[in-house]
Amino acid sequence: MPTRPAGLFVGLCTFDVVQLVDHVPGADEKVTARRQTVAAGGPAANAAAAFAHLGGAATLLTSIGCHPLGVAAAADLRGLGVTVRDLSPESAEPPSVSSILVTAASGDRAVASTNTVGRRIGLPDDLAAVVAGFDVVEFDGHHMDLAVAVARAARAAGRRTLLDGGSWKPGTEQLLPSIDVAVCSDAFRPPGTTCAEDVLRFLRAHRVPWAAVSRGGRPLVWEGPDGAGTVDVPDVRVVDTLGAGDVLHGTLAHRVASAGQLTVPGFVGALGEAAAWASRACASFGTREWMG
Repeated sequence: MPTRPAGLFVGLCTFDVVQLVDHVPGADEKVTARRQTVAAGGPAANAAAAFAHLGGAATLLTSIGCHPLGVAAAADLRGLGVTVRDLSPESAEPPSVSSILVTAASGDRAVASTNTVGRRIGLPDDLAAVVAGFDVVEFDGHHMDLAVAVARAARAAGRRTLLDGGSWKPGTEQLLPSIDVAVCSDAFRPPGTTCAEDVLRFLRAHRVPWAAVSRGGRPLVWEGPDGAGTVDVPDVRVVDTLGAGDVLHGTLAHRVASAGQLTVPGFVGALGEAAAWASRACASFGTREWMG
């Protein structure tokens, strides 16, 4: 039997409250949601769930705590097959809560969250042991001190590393030299960049060998050591864009973890497969229905 790929996902875990509405309410306006769902969220957590859904052994390294909402988020992930390693298990503070409104007609979402503001976590003493046994280590850029330390340990151990570049965050420049593959959203704007081509040049200058920029329904643009190009995104009726980028990264990590040396055909194929899964996620409400 083939060995299950093992992925370590380092970053944010939130408790998500998602409401499907006809429109985002204005000041002093109340609206009745068509549907609602609650689930663990955050880029790393959702990517780990996607990785596990494809049959991988996923572990999330994060900060959650023992508050009831944190306990619920961790239980949700464990129910999806994700192993949770909580670096602040005794914290009674509520986890980061994301309030999300999804507009029914367009699938666009509006999000309010504290993310990692005010949360301080220590680094594990056993960084070498933390990355041991994993084929791929993915980072979402949250808990940046932790991300940089784990990325350096992963690089030293010869583990493949991926960055989910949802947005530029302070300290990202310290993380990039330890990244093998970076796939960034169109909102990822390092200093001095204004377009996807600028971002790819920036990543190349920071020694990231494989990179891509996702642009919603438009083709992804990518660049590698031996080529560059685009990858088409399947056309679907968009219901909800929430978490689609996380699905892209989790499924890409699964494909990359199962690969040997990265090649242009392999990288392009992995991006295409991940884009197909992300499009499937856009065609359903919330961050779990696409798994059905």
